[in-house]
Amino acid sequence: MTPAVRVLGAVARHGRLLLVAGLLAGLTLPGLAQAMRPWLPELVAGLMFVAALRIGPRQALGAVRELPGVVGLVLVYQLALPLAVAGAVWAAGLGGTAAATALVLLFAASPISGAPNLTVLSGGDPAPVLRILIVATALLPVTVLPVFFVAEGLGGAGAVLAAAARLMAVILLAAGAAFTLRHLVLRAPQPPTIAALDGLSALAMAIVVVGLMSEAGPTLIARPAAFAGWLALACAANLGAQFLAARLLKQTRLRDQRIGLSIAAGNRNIALFLVALPPEVTTPLLIFIGCYQVPMYLTPLIMGRLYRG
Repeated sequence: MTPAVRVLGAVARHGRLLLVAGLLAGLTLPGLAQAMRPWLPELVAGLMFVAALRIGPRQALGAVRELPGVVGLVLVYQLALPLAVAGAVWAAGLGGTAAATALVLLFAASPISGAPNLTVLSGGDPAPVLRILIVATALLPVTVLPVFFVAEGLGGAGAVLAAAARLMAVILLAAGAAFTLRHLVLRAPQPPTIAALDGLSALAMAIVVVGLMSEAGPTLIARPAAFAGWLALACAANLGAQFLAARLLKQTRLRDQRIGLSIAAGNRNIALFLVALPPEVTTPLLIFIGCYQVPMYLTPLIMGRLYRG
């Protein structure tokens, strides 16, 4: 066992605490967070590569017979749910507000590319969530159109389709490169190697979150009450969706996969829309996106007991 493998294995054992350290760094080091922001696409692609390398192509793709169930779950997550949210905020007279837009966009998005990594840290099998991540991203150009049609204040969908295509290309390239490396070099990785990959994933996620928190730190200092309100909304949306998904999935044939699938329900790639929608739509959402990283990165700590039950 090489020293690097041993070190990364030790990192994996403390992965949950490392995520907390990343959150704190994002909040307390705004200069570093701003400097890292331009590198977020590359860092996210790296997360996808490491997740795919750990799992391998056979587990990631799964059996063909599982595809209809995966597609059905994706349609519930990123079509039925955001349409229901859009209808609810419209009925409440909140359509077009920043909070309503944030929630609709959140649930219209595909799962984050780090969902398999969070699943590992939560004690679950990452293969099912990687499958749903790939299918959800592929279907995003289709599922997002009805949501944009009924939601208020989101503008046209052309830029979103282009952004979704770019994201899909990144996922395919990262996963393809990882699967190729796995086939050529790591056909049967031993437990220490798997632990090292888990440590590398945790380290990468801790680095990525610093950039995503670029707006949260300044808001916490200048407007603490506003920060608290956005944080409460982000936690309710993320953890609430995970809780409901875990309870419902436990009653289905997918109960053995509920950890990863529940994590996918609450942890969505809302940041995708930052490069797709006009600044007048996305600028008010930057603080929500920053606060949203808190429940996301605390998922293994907060939800661990529920998922073990």
